[in-house]
Amino acid sequence: MAAEFSYHGDALFCEHVPLDQIANEYGTPAYVYSKAAIRSRFHQYEDALAGLPHRVCYAVKANSNLAVLATLAAEGAGFDIVSGGELYRVLAAGGDPSSVVFSGVGKTAAEIRYALEQNIHSFNCESETEIELISTIAASSGQTACIAIRVNPDVDAVTHPYISTGLREHKFGIDIARAEEIYARVARLPGIEVNGVSCHIGSQLLSVEPLLEAADKVLALVQRLRGAGLTIRDLDLGGGLGVPYRSEERRVPVDTFIQRLRGKLQDSNLTLMLEPGRSIVAEAGVLLSRVLLVKTNDDKTFVIVDAAMNDLIRPALYQAHHEILPARRVKGPVQPVKADVVGPVCESGDFFARGRDLPPLAPGDLVAIKTAGAYGFVLASNYNSRPRPCELLVDGARIHVARRRETFPDLIRGESSATGAASGIKQTECEHDQSPCDICTGSS
Repeated sequence: MAAEFSYHGDALFCEHVPLDQIANEYGTPAYVYSKAAIRSRFHQYEDALAGLPHRVCYAVKANSNLAVLATLAAEGAGFDIVSGGELYRVLAAGGDPSSVVFSGVGKTAAEIRYALEQNIHSFNCESETEIELISTIAASSGQTACIAIRVNPDVDAVTHPYISTGLREHKFGIDIARAEEIYARVARLPGIEVNGVSCHIGSQLLSVEPLLEAADKVLALVQRLRGAGLTIRDLDLGGGLGVPYRSEERRVPVDTFIQRLRGKLQDSNLTLMLEPGRSIVAEAGVLLSRVLLVKTNDDKTFVIVDAAMNDLIRPALYQAHHEILPARRVKGPVQPVKADVVGPVCESGDFFARGRDLPPLAPGDLVAIKTAGAYGFVLASNYNSRPRPCELLVDGARIHVARRRETFPDLIRGESSATGAASGIKQTECEHDQSPCDICTGSS
């Protein structure tokens, strides 16, 4: 866990605020982020890259909350986006469009026009068809689009198959063996300036060896492209560095990774572009949840909490492990209880842990689901018509409501029945006196 989440006495704190205070003031479930943790992890990259031409573009898809983006923009981060909506968020948060890289396999014509109008830095392109579309749009408006082609180096990232992207069998990028002929063709297109080579082999990597293998292959390609007369200025190696979700896992230190890259980039006259997401925000957040009840079926114990798979889907989607801590430590020696931690959603896949040894928990107790700052709220849904949780950014002793908790009226905002508005329901903001409102949130 990030140092910014730690026990002081028996209470678990985020920076200078105890989590039970947060739960009492803002309700549960709630995503809680540490601003200091976000900053410190971004600067691990910046400090390690000092003296090397570079740009750190935070991967917005990991956590796109405006407060998170604004925190990183204030620190000088660039941004890696995969949709027009993410670009809109970056701009709303004060991000510099000239530091934005647009990745993704399926950019629409409208998104491309929007990005060109905002003068983003470049597009990471994944097919000739996409490049031809960008060329047509840019040339018709008298603009020039800077592009890099994402090549597929056929490197096994040794990670979960859903987040592995660097093999020939994946939808991402083009085969590196075909890269030179494609670069030669698209360099002649109007409205296009080819200035980079990009690759991204996958996410949650706990070894640097696949990344270094990919870097070697891409650097060799850069030399061949330059030999053919192309001006390649940017080398984009994507993101992918993992974080320890289990207590026994060890992270790859950012400075170790960068130090091993330095020797490969000396005198290359390339700007290194990295697009970390998870490694900046994952450990900076927890999902705070309250125990609703403890249920026993024969020899099976279930701890049922008020968060659910609609709030954090990673365990159901990736079979992902998240450590779970009580917000208040139990005093004295205790006998752990082996239990499944589950939510209220009507799916057997609605779980956060199975067969986990936990301290004894009772209704009303609070738990913190760790390492939830990345791919948490961004994957949340309203399944079972559950309002999504609030997001809170802690800065020292201050708590900023980065996103208010959704209410029942939010669930039907924008909808209508075949006969008009839902009978008897006013689609307005919550007008109840309670804070947080148990009526609108559905909390117990």
